[in-house]
Amino acid sequence: MILLLDVMSTLVYDPFAVEMPEFLGVSLQEIIERKTPQHWQRFERDEITEEEFYRDFFLEGPPIDGEGLKRVLFDSYRFLDGIEELLQELHARGVEMHTLSNYPVWWKIIESKLALSRYVQWSFVSCKMGVRKPHFDIYRQAVASLDVEPQECLFVDDRTINCRAAEKVGLHAVKFEDVDSLRASLVEHGVL
Repeated sequence: MILLLDVMSTLVYDPFAVEMPEFLGVSLQEIIERKTPQHWQRFERDEITEEEFYRDFFLEGPPIDGEGLKRVLFDSYRFLDGIEELLQELHARGVEMHTLSNYPVWWKIIESKLALSRYVQWSFVSCKMGVRKPHFDIYRQAVASLDVEPQECLFVDDRTINCRAAEKVGLHAVKFEDVDSLRASLVEHGVL
């Protein structure tokens, strides 16, 4: 079985809720209220450049310091507890693993910090594919690219909505809670 893995909050710590508001000097709630609608989603689909993202992130006010933000992200990214060891084990067993993740070009920062590609191929990232989960097309594109049937894939994500969408396309799906429950699910699906 091929593993298709979400990255943020599944494999890697997501600094959006704590470090990003600290850097911007506003609360998470203020970010949500002041940000340009659909701006993040457009960035994740590569419909706008990084410069446009920084310039227009907030509806009003000056652009955000993109280089400073990227330094904060780099410093914050880390594997979730127990994940790297599990990925090492899966890789050693020859399990084929690919990302299937919503994220902008910043995936390259994760790679430069954690070298995730030692274990998982950065195959399916929304900024490369032009579509985000839970849109059915992202799952269909991944399966078609791998040239397999959907039921030959196990998708892991921390969001229920994304798992349900994957199941509607025919993939097996596991909602990520923690590394122990993920390990148990991988055993149940015959991956481990």
